[in-house]
Amino acid sequence: MTPNASSLATSLVQSVDWLAVAPPTIAALAGLAVLVADLFLPERRKHLLGWGAIAGLALAVLALLPLLDGDRSTFCLTTGAHACSYTADTFALVIQFLVLGGALLTALLSFSALDDLKLPAGEFWFLLLSSASGAALLPASRDLATLVIALEVASLPAFALVGLRRGDRLSSEAALKFFLSSVTATAVMLLGVSFVYAATGSLHLSRIADALTHVDPRLDTLAQAGVVLTLVGFAFKTAAVPFHFWVPDTYVGAPVPVAAYLSVVGKAVGFSGLILVTVLAFPSYADVWGPAVAVLAALTMTAGNAAALRQRPERAFSAVRLLAWSSVAQAGYLLVPIAAAGYADSGGDASRAIGSTVAYALMYAVVNLGAFAVAALVARTSPANRLTDYRGLYAARPAAALALAFFLLCLAGLPPGVIGLFAKVTVFSAAVDAGLGWLAVVMALNVVVALYYYLQWTTVLFRTPEPAAATEPAPAAGAAITRPRAVPLTAAIALTAAAGIALSGAPQLVLRFASSTLL
Repeated sequence: MTPNASSLATSLVQSVDWLAVAPPTIAALAGLAVLVADLFLPERRKHLLGWGAIAGLALAVLALLPLLDGDRSTFCLTTGAHACSYTADTFALVIQFLVLGGALLTALLSFSALDDLKLPAGEFWFLLLSSASGAALLPASRDLATLVIALEVASLPAFALVGLRRGDRLSSEAALKFFLSSVTATAVMLLGVSFVYAATGSLHLSRIADALTHVDPRLDTLAQAGVVLTLVGFAFKTAAVPFHFWVPDTYVGAPVPVAAYLSVVGKAVGFSGLILVTVLAFPSYADVWGPAVAVLAALTMTAGNAAALRQRPERAFSAVRLLAWSSVAQAGYLLVPIAAAGYADSGGDASRAIGSTVAYALMYAVVNLGAFAVAALVARTSPANRLTDYRGLYAARPAAALALAFFLLCLAGLPPGVIGLFAKVTVFSAAVDAGLGWLAVVMALNVVVALYYYLQWTTVLFRTPEPAAATEPAPAAGAAITRPRAVPLTAAIALTAAAGIALSGAPQLVLRFASSTLL
């Protein structure tokens, strides 16, 4: 080997910071361990796989603690300008905590569903851990190639999770719709990424941002098209209107814990990717993506709330369908600060706007997972999961009814769900500070509209049960959750309720978090 070749090879050698990549790596290794253990465990011991998955996710969350002392980067270029493919900064750690914590709560929700629906345990836990590892990798990705790979690692196992109820028509249809929409989104995104690469000559977000400030005029149209197509791809992932059509049927066809996972972790993945490409890679094209995201936000929250209002309480799966449309509306609120970042005068203002989105996402994750947890509990005795099935829930299961009422009031932004109100205030303030008064008005109107269906569902919980149902032996409080497999489900409800109450008791933490610099 010649001296020049030797020095080139040396310059391309990259050391790996294993501590920085520990959270997604632990989740991935836990998934492989569960898959291998499934080959040797007898059927009566399959529940141990779930506890192994929970242990792996808990270790992945604990692996975030040593990273709190400062930013750590790895897989960095050793020649030219400094650019890394993986950075464990504050933004990445917060989103990793959100997705891994959400996956952990989903695992707690899933024990009873595996029993009730006769799902294959080994495949379920492997797919959940695999998706969680991709979701944890994405917020730390700092080049487009890693970003797309992480997005697909998070998405592909989710397709299988949705369709895991073999022989069920709704499940198969849901998986097909989810798969087709996601593949379309990925194809559009990859086309946009290729255009951006052609215009800038780089895949690293920091280098793309520098190159787009002085792009060749002949390539300007190509660069703009790349930016727009990349955003369209992420709009599918975030369920923004008009790319939201897969959401209600997918949530209804999937097992309830999987629907909960998609509504929180899947949404966090899409939004973190959208934040990274807009704020870090395309800041010089804010005049392109800022107005586009603002319009998407207005359309998404309006369409989601309008569809939620039209749900018929007696329709099968209307409770899950209402939560699905509610999640679409909530996605519109989450888009507002990202749009505001496009109108920010400085990088600090943009980072604070992103802080509002992340603060709202943390609140939404806790209370939405809690609402799905109660829905999973009710589904054990009422598989159709209609809104009418919740009538008189307080008489049968007081603790579950009070928890669900609290979660719904948080989503509505009403006391005692104070954390929901403060989270909405941070998003509203971000729009006003950016000069997006019209978007703030649209948001305020939608918040008022959403009060109707959240309060309507809340009042149903405390009504007298139907006379026909009263003739049947009503389940005693907690009767449906006394079986051993349902203990984790009860724990998930208790954890989310405790977290929501704690946040409502100290809402100033949300305001402080929203004003901090994450990127």
